[in-house]
Amino acid sequence: MGLNPDGEQADTFEHVDAARLFDVEQDSGSARHLDTGHLDAGHLDTTPTKRSRFRKVAWIVVVCLIAAFSGTFAAVAPHAASAAIESEGSSGERSEAAAVLPVVKPATVVALPASGAKQVNPAAPVTISVKDGTLDRVSLTSAQGKTVDGALTPDGLSWTASTPLEFNSSYTFNYTVADAAGRLTSKTGSFTTVSTQNEADAAMYPLDGAKVGVAQPLQLTFSEPVVNKAAVEKAIKVTSTSGQVGAFHWFSDTMVRYRPENFWAANSTVTVDLKLFGVDFGNGQIGNFNKTNTFKIGDKKVAVADAVAHTFTVSVNDQQVGEWPDTMGDTRFPSARGYLVLMEKYRVEHMDASTIGLKPGDPAYYGQLDVNYATRLTPSGEFIHQATDSALPYIGVTNLSHGCIGLGPDGAKWVFDNMTTGDVVQVVNTQGDYANFDDGFGDWNIPWAQYAN
Repeated sequence: MGLNPDGEQADTFEHVDAARLFDVEQDSGSARHLDTGHLDAGHLDTTPTKRSRFRKVAWIVVVCLIAAFSGTFAAVAPHAASAAIESEGSSGERSEAAAVLPVVKPATVVALPASGAKQVNPAAPVTISVKDGTLDRVSLTSAQGKTVDGALTPDGLSWTASTPLEFNSSYTFNYTVADAAGRLTSKTGSFTTVSTQNEADAAMYPLDGAKVGVAQPLQLTFSEPVVNKAAVEKAIKVTSTSGQVGAFHWFSDTMVRYRPENFWAANSTVTVDLKLFGVDFGNGQIGNFNKTNTFKIGDKKVAVADAVAHTFTVSVNDQQVGEWPDTMGDTRFPSARGYLVLMEKYRVEHMDASTIGLKPGDPAYYGQLDVNYATRLTPSGEFIHQATDSALPYIGVTNLSHGCIGLGPDGAKWVFDNMTTGDVVQVVNTQGDYANFDDGFGDWNIPWAQYAN
């Protein structure tokens, strides 16, 4: 409020700012200095009408100024208390916290294998999962253009490949994810699987569909050394229609065999379920296949070759069917003892004395010759065969072979015609040692308690 030069009350508040008016109101009715001049109570118009109007104007000006500077006018306005809070989703613009308004978290995606991964096990699960969002689209494709099938969960939170990958391949995954505000983001990643040099293979004997004798062990030969033997054993399930339970026995890091405690039951069927795809053999080597093989067991055919009695006796299903005189290894080359499993047969087999270290001039040297009806017992050269013409007079009398079991024409032909792979000969009363584990199938010469450990 201002005064005119004559000291009278002014009609307007043009020259008195709101702050000074506010000071007047707050000074408990006492006189205040409003400017360079001074003013006492007698100079103010204190009539109720003008003072009331003055206070209203001052308060409105003050409140407006506070609201302009603080930005909170809407929040303190009476109608704001019941208004809906604005959501980021309505604008789709904001991703950081600000006053009052809520934040929509960005979607977080985890891909397994991670982008850039190498030497990925092709049997490893491939998944894309999201948090604070949903997957809108996912694809996985090999460098050769093959699409890998997969399934998205109903809630849209994860995708999993449903078919295995391939070795030595590069894969690219693409996915689109939506956050809670409905905003879409697309990304791409890639990884490579185990290279060819890290693939591990295995060969099984007997072959799928084969028919063998009761003494034939199952043998698996691996292309790479197996460190994680327990994992490999767990991946191989062997069952028999006879219900027999067997055990694995590792003869080396690359060869394992399996047999029951006693011979396989005659005329049973053995099934081998090999689940080796993706199995970690150790040292970065990964199994590369799954397969199911079966082989059949024939009649129980067991022969007993006696180096003292010079007899060769055969039984079929525990019933004796024949006995023939024989000649076996002499004292220098005694026949191997124990159980020897028949391996393969040759109508005529060529033999060479030099293969067992004999040279011309050695009394045991026989040069080279062909024998009839030869059935192999060991890879090192022991056979059941028809004795040579020079040895025929000695069968049933003495031992003069180089370890083989020599029979007459009838006995040798019967064995050739009626016995097969997996049938067994038990050699008794010989001075020879057991054949080495890698010289045929001498598994039955190992006590069960030792074999099964």
